Amino acid sequence: MRGLSRTRALLFPKPSKFSSSTSFPAIPILDNANSNFHPTVKSLSQLLIQRPPISQLKQIHAQILSLSLSSHPSLTDSLIHCYHFADDLFSARVLFNKYPLPTPPILIWNLMIRAYSKLQNSLEPINIFRKMLALDHPFRVIPDEYTFTFLITSCAHQMSLVHGVIAHGLVMKIGYAANLYVANSLVNMYGIFKRTDDACMVFDEMPERDVFSWTSLVCGYAKNGEMCRALEAFGKMPVRNDVSWAVMVSGFVGSGRYMEALRCFREMLFGSEYKVKPNEAVLVCALSACAHLGALEQGNWIHSYIDKSGIPYTSNVFTALVDMYAKCGRIDCAEFVFNKIKRPDVHNFTSMISGLSIYGLGKEAFNVFNRMLDEKISPNKVTILGVLNGCSHSGLVEEGSSVFYNMESSWGIEPKIEHYGCYVDLLGRAGYLEKALEVVQSMPMEPDIILWRALLSACRIHRNADLGESIINYIKDLGSCGSSGGEVLLSNLYASLGRWEKVIELRKTMGERKNQPDIGYSWIEVNGVVHEFRVAEKLHPQILEIQEKLKEVLNKAREAGYVANTMHVSFDLIEEEKEHAVAWHSEKLAVAYGLLSTMSGTTIRIVKNLRTCEDCHSALKAISKVYKREIIVRDRSRFHTFRGGNCLCNDYW
Repeated sequence: MRGLSRTRALLFPKPSKFSSSTSFPAIPILDNANSNFHPTVKSLSQLLIQRPPISQLKQIHAQILSLSLSSHPSLTDSLIHCYHFADDLFSARVLFNKYPLPTPPILIWNLMIRAYSKLQNSLEPINIFRKMLALDHPFRVIPDEYTFTFLITSCAHQMSLVHGVIAHGLVMKIGYAANLYVANSLVNMYGIFKRTDDACMVFDEMPERDVFSWTSLVCGYAKNGEMCRALEAFGKMPVRNDVSWAVMVSGFVGSGRYMEALRCFREMLFGSEYKVKPNEAVLVCALSACAHLGALEQGNWIHSYIDKSGIPYTSNVFTALVDMYAKCGRIDCAEFVFNKIKRPDVHNFTSMISGLSIYGLGKEAFNVFNRMLDEKISPNKVTILGVLNGCSHSGLVEEGSSVFYNMESSWGIEPKIEHYGCYVDLLGRAGYLEKALEVVQSMPMEPDIILWRALLSACRIHRNADLGESIINYIKDLGSCGSSGGEVLLSNLYASLGRWEKVIELRKTMGERKNQPDIGYSWIEVNGVVHEFRVAEKLHPQILEIQEKLKEVLNKAREAGYVANTMHVSFDLIEEEKEHAVAWHSEKLAVAYGLLSTMSGTTIRIVKNLRTCEDCHSALKAISKVYKREIIVRDRSRFHTFRGGNCLCNDYW
């Protein structure tokens, strides 16, 4: 067995979310109807076998106590079972602790370990197991395959790798390593802890495997970001069910490989020999992939599939649909879906608020938030982030301040660093730079690089180089300035002020450390196919046509008044070279392809991984006017809707 490694935070949901209950062996129910006890014991046993509701169960329990029959182990066993199925773990534990001598049978020990294994942050399953092992002869109870299955599952739930490894050692010692259920639980546990080599070792030594064995291995690889190994194992699966497909689709989404997630989803429906009907998890993940890519046509198709297949509209499905439509540039469709929800919960409201916020519809988002409060639904931390983000993009300083300063007293939500980041961004965008700096300096936690970068971005917007310079010096002390893009923002700030000597100095430092700004990517969906463009793209099969089209588009935009904004381009280039440098940004290439490939009047929708630059923003306004097209761009922070030469953001971004 390998030495223990430090575990990292989980990136994906735990496999138990997808796991079928059939992966565990069923515990047989005690049947005392044929026992030779006193008739009263026999009749009470018959009643308990029916698993009565909790109110009747309490009455039967009281009758057992009043008749002094609690010393009968069979009645105690049945009571513990009934309390377990009634989700009254406290009463079951009281009976377990007072079990009449000699000791509970292994069945009851297993039942208690299993019951506690479903709880988070509880060491009780391990404590009960230790108590079992500590029994002396002649009361000793030998753990069986059920015991280890539930114990190992508990170790995974409690995030206790140490206890899981110890349990594995006992499994090897006692001789249950070849048991299917025990081995499955070990593969699952090691996958949760991202110990994929250990999971693979257990898997390879299994004499028999079922679909849960394969799914646990694939999930372990996916959780650890090893999608190539996950895909290889998935390809070898003799049988695939909806859970195994869900693991693959969610794995691709969790790794940021959204197009592959959608390809996997399509293969599940149409490409496999035995077509599998997607479950809720698959649909939610596929809709999430559409949302990230802005793939509206594919998202629409999934919505239609849900309708035609009669799949129930759960809260998760509604939330995913609202999020997909909002992020694909159809906030009207998102509102339509949201209004169909009879009783929206906090997740539905949060999705709608966040969708409105990224459109810069801060007032509308705030109205939905107030409706949520009127319906007595308490917000969560993500809801507050959505509201603050909406206020930031709409300049609603008073409303945002009210939410931020009352979130703990009104809703019991302690501000985290993300909330401080949103509030600082709100103040900075609105020009309250000194106030934003005060908030940062008064934070109860250490500000992170993202927060400082938000403040630095505000300095760039409002051209406050002195404050920006002091911030970058502080960021340098954190040791992560280069990777954060903070120096790029400061360089652009200096360039906008014409302080080229500072630009040279800063870019020289960046070059020595080989720090490069993030590469810009843009995606556009045409006829159900998502096309990816990067800055100065050369690999697209139609790149020559696209380049010619872009030249035509920019010439017409100039005739309509567009002037290339080369403020942030290196000063040592001649003006023509500067214009060429900004001409090949990824969103311009995507727009050119959209104009080349779609009919006149069709709305063009683009998703970009970075913030839209000022030059592209200006160019797209002119292009929307010249070609009479609506162009919708979702950048890293919000939506821009270009129509008739204007943008609905009113240049506030």
